[in-house]
Amino acid sequence: MKSIKAVIFDLDGVIVSTDDLHFRAWKRLAEEEAIPFTREDNERLRGVSRMESLAIVLERAARVYTDDEKMRMAERKNGYYRELLSTLAPDAVLPGVLSLLDELRKAGIKMAIGSSSRNAGSILQAIGLKDAFDAVVDGTHIAQSKPDPEVFLRAGDALGLSPGECLVVEDAEAGVLAARAAGMPVLAVGSAANHPDATLRAPALDHVGTKDLLSGRTQHPRPRGATSVPPASGG
Repeated sequence: MKSIKAVIFDLDGVIVSTDDLHFRAWKRLAEEEAIPFTREDNERLRGVSRMESLAIVLERAARVYTDDEKMRMAERKNGYYRELLSTLAPDAVLPGVLSLLDELRKAGIKMAIGSSSRNAGSILQAIGLKDAFDAVVDGTHIAQSKPDPEVFLRAGDALGLSPGECLVVEDAEAGVLAARAAGMPVLAVGSAANHPDATLRAPALDHVGTKDLLSGRTQHPRPRGATSVPPASGG
């Protein structure tokens, strides 16, 4: 871990949570098509592209849709989602993110976004982090979404670094698999924190700091600043 020169962050669920906005947009589309869709169904969409997400939604549809219909449905959903994005503000940034970004910047560690979302630019603008990263690679720059490693490999290239010099931060299984396929160590947080392929693990970014990442020690049971036991090394 001492060779790490950059951290590549996933966006949704790591920097900011837009899960509820995605759920509401997909739910609206599903209801218009009389397709059952629950929050449990929405969990399966984490970290995958819009068209792959639509394919999952349509698994419970009563009829088969043409490719043209699917494209129009995906655009319809994105329209609903973009409407909801207008409610995002800087206070939507997840706990621990701003302090960690500040620590990394002061330590000379490069930072990038590696996201399958095609709305990454709009999201970063809304939460006040448009200029916080050295590179942003999102769904508009890639042909294959996670678990394919393309997004992270492109982010590493944009930073001018090799895979072994980049640490990925992910909250989804597809993202963890993509990072490892790219040859990059990965800190898994949130719902992916117990993923067996993760290099490091933590409940959320307010549990880790730059020294934790570079030393390979995470898994703090409590947020930084609270009394805690010594952290265990990642798996």
